[in-house]
Amino acid sequence: MAVFQGLSEKLQAITDRMRGKSRITESDLKEMMREIRLALLEADVHYQVVKDLVNEISGKAAGSEVMQSITPGQQIVKIVYDSLAEILGGSESKLAVNPKGFTVYMLYGLQGAGKTTTAAKLAYHLKEQGKKPILTSVDVHRPAAADQLNILAQSIDVPCYINKESKKAEVIAQEAMDRGRYLLADTLIVDTAGRMTIDEEMMTELKAIASVVKPDEKLLIVDAMIGQEAVNIALEFDRDIGLDGFIMT
Repeated sequence: MAVFQGLSEKLQAITDRMRGKSRITESDLKEMMREIRLALLEADVHYQVVKDLVNEISGKAAGSEVMQSITPGQQIVKIVYDSLAEILGGSESKLAVNPKGFTVYMLYGLQGAGKTTTAAKLAYHLKEQGKKPILTSVDVHRPAAADQLNILAQSIDVPCYINKESKKAEVIAQEAMDRGRYLLADTLIVDTAGRMTIDEEMMTELKAIASVVKPDEKLLIVDAMIGQEAVNIALEFDRDIGLDGFIMT
């Protein structure tokens, strides 16, 4: 996460220079906006996000109440941090829970994004909250994925349904739901197969799985290190099968 650390350090340095100023000129504000824009672009933040953020900060910071206040530097620093917090997610968003008592979370993404590990981490998180999760792998293309999930499930003492005989992902998903209800579980986490690239076969399989399990949350798992490409991947998945949220690994 060196990229995020570097961005944080740059933004900290920029705002520190403004914090102690008792008078802010229009030139000071323009220079700060230029530095913030450059820092974000160098960190591979999407240009539209950078544009929207800089415009928002500029609009708020240029107000007469800020520029003519006793501590304009501190107020501008607060505007910067509030705007960053808002664009990253201004409020906490919790996972949906099925009111009927059995919740399904479907995880998908490209190969190597960390879906299997994330599935186990999510199961552990839910278990710590008092839930009774069950895991399943519906990856019929890579048997090792099911083995990996099973090992992780054992390490956190969470049941895991595996069927290496079936070549139909949607069949395994249905069996996992039945197994979960039999064990009185309240949450099923479905770890789907990944691909190196998004293709029609992958989307068709995911749609078939979703039609069976009717997930309460469809979560895209993406590697944080791929930068702006994460936006393109999210847009493509959302267009083809829809998504409710994403987890960056």
